[in-house]
Amino acid sequence: QVQLVESGGGLVQAGDSLRLSCAASGPTFSSTAVGWFRQAPGKDSASDFVATISASGAVTYYGDSVKGRFTISRDKTKNTVYVQMNSLKADDTAVYYCAAKYGLTSRRGDDYAYWGQGTQVTVSS
Repeated sequence: QVQLVESGGGLVQAGDSLRLSCAASGPTFSSTAVGWFRQAPGKDSASDFVATISASGAVTYYGDSVKGRFTISRDKTKNTVYVQMNSLKADDTAVYYCAAKYGLTSRRGDDYAYWGQGTQVTVSS
């Protein structure tokens, strides 16, 4: 079992930066791939893929809308995965969720078994 808790969200202005954290508990977290997804206002699910990182940290993928602005990383000593978000835009406003799965990374939210409760990011223009 893996439990995930996101933090770091807030209200910022366009162009600002934020770093989200996904802190995990559970003895097998280091064996999981972790993804970040977001649910924009008016959408009924966290279907927008943001980024994912492999268990080793060596493999990362990004959604087209965040590529070049967001960076995902993980600190195994702290059982935490981060997403550094730079040059934020109003379109980045959403609830951000981290999720974990065993095996390879995936861009599909349906492939992830464990989810956090989400953290709100609001970017004012």
